Amino acid sequence: MEQLASALDHWLALAVTLLCLALSALFSGSQSALTAASRARLHALLANGDPRASAVTKLLAARERLIGTLLIGRNISKVCAVALITGVLAEEFGRSGVFYSAAFMSVVIIVFAEILPKTIAIASPDQVALWLARIIAFFVLIFGPLARAGNAFARLLLRPFGVTIGEHEAVLSAHEELRGQVDLMHREGGVARTDRDMFGGLLDIKNLSVSDVMIHRTKMRTINADLPPEELVREILGSPYTRVPLWRGEPENIIGVLHAKDLLRSLDKAQGDARQVNVAEIALDAWFTPQSTHLQDQLQAFLKRKTHFALVVDEYGEVMGLVTLEDILEEIVGDIRDEHDVAMQGVRPQPDGSVNVDGSVSIRDLNRVMDWSLPDEEATTIAGLVIHEAQAIPEAGQIFTFHGFRFDVLRKSRNRITVLRIRAVSPASEPDERG
Repeated sequence: MEQLASALDHWLALAVTLLCLALSALFSGSQSALTAASRARLHALLANGDPRASAVTKLLAARERLIGTLLIGRNISKVCAVALITGVLAEEFGRSGVFYSAAFMSVVIIVFAEILPKTIAIASPDQVALWLARIIAFFVLIFGPLARAGNAFARLLLRPFGVTIGEHEAVLSAHEELRGQVDLMHREGGVARTDRDMFGGLLDIKNLSVSDVMIHRTKMRTINADLPPEELVREILGSPYTRVPLWRGEPENIIGVLHAKDLLRSLDKAQGDARQVNVAEIALDAWFTPQSTHLQDQLQAFLKRKTHFALVVDEYGEVMGLVTLEDILEEIVGDIRDEHDVAMQGVRPQPDGSVNVDGSVSIRDLNRVMDWSLPDEEATTIAGLVIHEAQAIPEAGQIFTFHGFRFDVLRKSRNRITVLRIRAVSPASEPDERG
């Protein structure tokens, strides 16, 4: 009878051990599935009335309590399984049974309670999360108070070290999470570079101001309103732009904006006689906008006023440049060109892998064209970035290395850097040269 009772005890212990291992695998796989599940897909299922998606959403809403419950359940299951098998093997083999138990259970737990369930969960995280949501919700109900107590105790221990933990604190903002997800999908081949750039440009709209995308006044094409009518008409018709600012007295004194269509209508009315055209009468009033205006606000203003052109002024009212609706749209969709656009010469790749860049080229445009990530927080143009990093106006021939690139100043005109040669370098192999 004693042998029969002992055998029954052993079989019961094995059965409970298998149950504990199954529970450990359940908790381990659930943790991987729930943390990797797509919240966007769950939101879509929830909108369609899927009750399982509702259960998953509720679990993820209390993420700290969920993780605590899964950790408690998984560790209790492992400890119970190891303890039961150790008892059985120790009774059969004596002290050697402890070592047999450690070796055997280590393999079983790692393979069947960790690797296997996690692999299945990661392969189909959304489906696994939906299947197991209600089961895990039951265990959260049981172990939830214990998990909260454990989390409170952990916070208490970390407080003297200045570490604070919030259950609902997000390390990244929603925009940063979206950008990071799209970048990751691009690296994995799921999103094309152009799509990534368009999405990034859309997110950046709220963080940019008009001064970041405007055409600087040194590149503006303006026309003297006091020119003879025939010459003025030739200038307008020879321009690649539809709208051209007019000035009188000095280039900074903008008196209006002439639209090519208005000029053609006036010419038609005068039967082609340019001498009868008075550009001052047909010119539109100039619209001035501060250079600190957020790009999103400027876009809304363009749509509201039903116009595509504005002159940018600084805090003193001086004209700093111009901005168009096309400039803003290009921040989202990339460079927009038509049959009348003049090809911009500014980025010239060289056979040795370096790139010759005009100093006036925008950092954002250069990043988009070359797929680089040079910072544009402190400067708008590539020349401005070099001056900012050098803390001085460099001379031709000086070399600087920062942000993983080597910058050779090739040409300089007065106080402006006109041409640079840029080459990617390895930070480990190149020292940081600042002149």
